[in-house]
Amino acid sequence: MKKARLLKILELIEEYEIETQEAMLDYLNDFGIKVTQATVSRDISELKLTKALGKNGKYKYIVPLNNDDKIHKLNSIFISSVLKVDYAGNTVVIKCEVGMAMAACASFDAMNYPDVVGTLAGDDTIFVLMRTETNAGEMCKNLLKQLSK
Repeated sequence: MKKARLLKILELIEEYEIETQEAMLDYLNDFGIKVTQATVSRDISELKLTKALGKNGKYKYIVPLNNDDKIHKLNSIFISSVLKVDYAGNTVVIKCEVGMAMAACASFDAMNYPDVVGTLAGDDTIFVLMRTETNAGEMCKNLLKQLSK
């Protein structure tokens, strides 16, 4: 339950400009995750979320990308969500647990792979557009190696 909640928080801050713990609580409740404000506060602390200026000129929660511990956690979230990886042409397809693709994709994006052009996540599938077919093959190979550890 906690793991799914933490993944949902990462997904929510990727999709929405969430300014306060109360707003986070409302979003979680809207998605059927019933928690208290104290739990949200602990989750934000555990994820080490910070605030940055959003497009609307107000501060919003973000995942700090320069935090090694955070990258390790994001990597763990990604690995625990992924079921299967394959590629066709210059596109890598990552199959995830149902409902986990957006959080896994946010984790993947935070890893900043250099040959990734862009990503697109649905409910249980992530498409990763690579620069070349060779890059896609290498990415697929590296992800499979990472998942088998």
